[in-house]
Amino acid sequence: MLGGPLGALFGAAFGHNFDQGLNSLGGNIGLGANLERIQTVFFTATFSIMGHLAKADGQVTQVEIDVAENIMRQMKLNAEQRKAAQKLFSEGKQSNFPLDDVLRQFRMECHRRRSLLQMFLEIQVAMAMSDGKLHANERKLLEHIASQLGFSRADYEAILQGIRAQQHAHTAQQGMSLEDAYKLLSVPSSASDQDVKKAYRRQMNQHHPDKLVSKGLPEEMMELANRKAQDIKTAYEAIKASRKH
Repeated sequence: MLGGPLGALFGAAFGHNFDQGLNSLGGNIGLGANLERIQTVFFTATFSIMGHLAKADGQVTQVEIDVAENIMRQMKLNAEQRKAAQKLFSEGKQSNFPLDDVLRQFRMECHRRRSLLQMFLEIQVAMAMSDGKLHANERKLLEHIASQLGFSRADYEAILQGIRAQQHAHTAQQGMSLEDAYKLLSVPSSASDQDVKKAYRRQMNQHHPDKLVSKGLPEEMMELANRKAQDIKTAYEAIKASRKH
């Protein structure tokens, strides 16, 4: 039984279908109880903190709601899961939302699985930047979330630049630019071929969908990881192609 603030949020979201909701997030691959628990924690923290972050700039915009809905569509949530995600998003918007308690339990339940924590942080950063800008309150809150999860300021800034580059690449007509590619891999354009390859392998290792799922990423979120991994590969291929000339 999941206790603490995350347990309370999850219970409120799924109501009398708590156990059914828990099992539905575990998929049908015979996951152990601990992994299923982490998936539940990830799902609960993702949508509740997403709601909290959406309210950080004073109002929840339609763009932010659309982004949350888009993530739900990508996850192909069933009707019950979708309703629960929406409920969690609304809970996060409440003025008495226990952010630090939720973050503390989330980090503890993830057992220092850094790649899992990073994926969570990247989803929150993408949410905050969904309207094309980062408001002061959103930036302050994201910095706090990153710190609470054990990320340094430098790590957070690298994630921020990577997400910004990823979003720009998806909206630019010409596709991913070299500048975006280097930012996505978190290396300077002056990096050696060897360092670029190391950065690519490190990023792919951190974002490999199968590895993330094995560490507790809900299977429904694999599509998010797939998209990130594909963007990392695209960035590496763009850099390699530019260096052949």
